[in-house]
Amino acid sequence: MLPKIPKIMSTQHPDNVSLPFFAETPDMSGEDEIQEAYYAFSHLGCDEQMWDSEGKEVDDFVVKKLLTKYPYFFKKKRLGEEVFLTLRVPNPAVEREEAKILVEALESIPRSMDAAKLFYGDNPPPPIFEVILPMTTSSEDLNRVYYFYRNFISGKQHQAIYPGSITVAEWVGDFLPEKINVIPLFEDVSYMLKADEILRDFLKDKEESYLRVFLARSDPALNYGVVAAVLANKIALFKLNKLSQEIEKEFFPILGAGSPPFRGNLSPYTVDYVLSEYPCVETFTVQSAFKYDNPIEDVITAIKRLKNFVRYPIEDFDEKRALKFIEKTSEEYQRIVEKIAPLINLISRFVPKRRMRKLHVGLFGYSRQVGRVTLPRAIGFCAACYSIGLPPEIFGFSALNKEELKELKEFYKNLEIDLSLAMRYFNPKSLELVPEVKEYILKALNLINSLNLKVETDLDHREITGSIIKDIKKENYLNLTPLIIEAGLLRRFLG
Repeated sequence: MLPKIPKIMSTQHPDNVSLPFFAETPDMSGEDEIQEAYYAFSHLGCDEQMWDSEGKEVDDFVVKKLLTKYPYFFKKKRLGEEVFLTLRVPNPAVEREEAKILVEALESIPRSMDAAKLFYGDNPPPPIFEVILPMTTSSEDLNRVYYFYRNFISGKQHQAIYPGSITVAEWVGDFLPEKINVIPLFEDVSYMLKADEILRDFLKDKEESYLRVFLARSDPALNYGVVAAVLANKIALFKLNKLSQEIEKEFFPILGAGSPPFRGNLSPYTVDYVLSEYPCVETFTVQSAFKYDNPIEDVITAIKRLKNFVRYPIEDFDEKRALKFIEKTSEEYQRIVEKIAPLINLISRFVPKRRMRKLHVGLFGYSRQVGRVTLPRAIGFCAACYSIGLPPEIFGFSALNKEELKELKEFYKNLEIDLSLAMRYFNPKSLELVPEVKEYILKALNLINSLNLKVETDLDHREITGSIIKDIKKENYLNLTPLIIEAGLLRRFLG
């Protein structure tokens, strides 16, 4: 029998402008994030909390602290059975400097089980039994984590401390659970398109009857543009459905969508649009802007709507045609972003961090197509673009003509909705900062205007971004951060 599969994953993405009432510092960390997990479960109705050990200091005693600090709640809602804590760990294949944090995170899983035994008594459900592996590129990436845990974390309990001595388990106790599930997180378009092949290979020697699969929405957009991000997700979902039928194992997709259209357009007010675009997704992420930049009653209502949704298979579509759109728009997008990267990197320095994170270069830095251009993470990139009134959603559309745009709507259902929301925040003066890509932007705008979108320009936002543009021209950066926050409050997301 399948365990309960969570529907709403609360995450620690730092895309919020407003701070939650329990935050003790502007950059949340430590005890703030313990309280955040409880708040997401108890007040908002989320049934899963991502616990991120990638790129930041992490509290490995989270389970013990949650159970001791909020005993009444967790007696009613058992951790690992009704509500879930899922570790996001570094990928040693990509993040060499973070590699040993993976080991520390995996070592914390049996220790969390000990805390659960003390709290619940004998044979409780493991409070942590799944980990998310970011930047998955192969079945080998997944197998290394899967077997490392089995062989070197739980497996060591059966070893003698030295020849003729007692076992590790007899000395310090059992190391449970004996195995964990590894959730692949596909963040790059090229690997999203091969997700089915990677998972077929990974599952060939596993007895598991199901697998959760995480598809990113932000990083594909950062690296390839919004069109490529949407279509790559849909192709991956379609292929996973076919593979599921073929190998008779069930896949439960997770979609990592943020509030801006560029990063997925999942806010409390766009839930139905996202459900129609990705109807076969089982679990949706609610990121920090979703939780903290909107009225709590709207947040709770939207979460209930997502929880009650019953997924259904994505419609069949022409993958070859979709791939042509990915290729055409992503090449144009990357051409534009390469040219404006210095400006984006400058502005992103003044975007508030909101979480105590270590610097981590996004996949764009490794992309061969764009040389050695590096960018901030997707949230900082998006915040920088919006702060000058230049929504990144429009980058790449200049590669298309009107006929192709009409055809694109067949694949990208919410194209007009996403663009109309993004264009609320466009400031024509932003073109003065990016003369090197002005022709691309004007061509894209001309094409987008042919859709006759209903765009209600946010004049207050335009005024603030106008001030930011003036300050950047004068190289006056003292007031940039307050202005970036002010503009973000109007949008209800930072980036």
